[in-house]
Amino acid sequence: SMVRLIAGAAVGKPFSEPDKVVGTAHLGQSGVDEWASALLHFPGGIVAEVSCSISLNQDNVLRILGTRGRIEVPDFWFAGGNRDVGLGRIDVIASDGTRQTISVDEKRHVYSFEVDAAGEAIRAGGQEFAWPGMAWAESLGTLRVLDKWRTAAGLEYGIEKAEQRTNTISGRPLRSGGTAVAKRTIPGLSKPASVVALGFEDFRTFSSGSILLDAFFEAGGNLFDTGYVYGGGYTEKLLGEWLKNRGVRAQSVVIAKGAHSPLCYPDVIGKQLDQTLERLQTDHVDVYFMHRDNPDVPVGEFVDAMDREVKAGRIRGPFGGSNWTMERMDEAIAYAERTGKQKPGALSNNFSLAEMLEPIWAGCVTSSTDAWKAWLTSRKMPNFAWSSQGRGFFTDRAGRDKQDNEELVRVWYSERNFGRRDRAIELAARLGKSPIHIALAYVLAQPFPSIPLIGPRTLDELDDSLRALDITLSQADLEWLDGGSLRAA
Repeated sequence: SMVRLIAGAAVGKPFSEPDKVVGTAHLGQSGVDEWASALLHFPGGIVAEVSCSISLNQDNVLRILGTRGRIEVPDFWFAGGNRDVGLGRIDVIASDGTRQTISVDEKRHVYSFEVDAAGEAIRAGGQEFAWPGMAWAESLGTLRVLDKWRTAAGLEYGIEKAEQRTNTISGRPLRSGGTAVAKRTIPGLSKPASVVALGFEDFRTFSSGSILLDAFFEAGGNLFDTGYVYGGGYTEKLLGEWLKNRGVRAQSVVIAKGAHSPLCYPDVIGKQLDQTLERLQTDHVDVYFMHRDNPDVPVGEFVDAMDREVKAGRIRGPFGGSNWTMERMDEAIAYAERTGKQKPGALSNNFSLAEMLEPIWAGCVTSSTDAWKAWLTSRKMPNFAWSSQGRGFFTDRAGRDKQDNEELVRVWYSERNFGRRDRAIELAARLGKSPIHIALAYVLAQPFPSIPLIGPRTLDELDDSLRALDITLSQADLEWLDGGSLRAA
């Protein structure tokens, strides 16, 4: 809390949020973190080192270091009074060694301030009081840092573990039958799947991931996107634990991906699928994608490898390529038709209202071009679209005058994309939505089966994404958003 306060003061804000948290801890025999340290990096180049312990005698001094000297605050959370540390003080030490001491001169008990502030707020009929109290948003910011620190340290309490978390966060069993997320038929799948798929690569604990999985499922979502390389395998493990705990494997559609470069070879598919199924605690996946392509390997060898898994019952729906070119997909389909093997029946390439100008990561392929749209439409090929909302291009992070985000500038900045963004902003204003909702609705409204992969990190982000599902775009809307040739209805 203190370092967030200081980092915020440096940029004229009440608090600042770190953009990177790296932490570690020593866990005792009981699993308690007996001592721990972390580094927090803030925008603007501010770096903070924090530590705490219950079994070590630390000096409890706040030190603020700068180019012109340093500030030291002994026992900084006591501010003097009833703690046997004397009056609180602030020492300002210049780079030439000169020192100025400022006395806090406060003798009241430190907790009396909290009692008074809470009492005043209650008597005034309020729930949240202003500075010098701490607002809810500031408390939540500190908790987010602590969550990242705990995750980095591998600290997970018993009540958070999968075997103890068999109910939702409210303590009740998971409900089914939600209608906020509609379902659709996807060629090659034996059961309906939700119109959007939930990806959750960023979650590193069951307790955090299950909250989002529960909310998505209760809203009607049943399509889950994972991959062999995500989180070093933890994403698959988390999903498997959740499916088992909630008892919803039969109702769910699981997307798996394997054979990511550099291990992009036919013989890797079966070996990695062994591990995937073990992590997922299931005997099959519903949709399977090769995560990358290796043009040095004849495409028929990849088709043969995936066809074997279909015949073994370990892939029970469509398979295909993620980040595959049109030419390789055509070649793979032709090979399967010629040899009597199951044809690739799905694709997972980037697709968005904003066209990806160059790959975000090596080996990535976009299907947002006019040629790709025509190919997908003619083949009625399902595309499970990643980065379907342009990775922030349709938010305030992007703009013609904003050049600070290297990825946004490199991957999305073009006058044609900005024209699409301008039209999304205009349409969103008329519909009472946000431009990012229009971007997601654009992907959903394509004339071929188009299934966006969404990656919310919080319940608020999930709720915000689902606001796009009630937008209906016409063909005229799509053409206008894409090129401005027609006026949106």
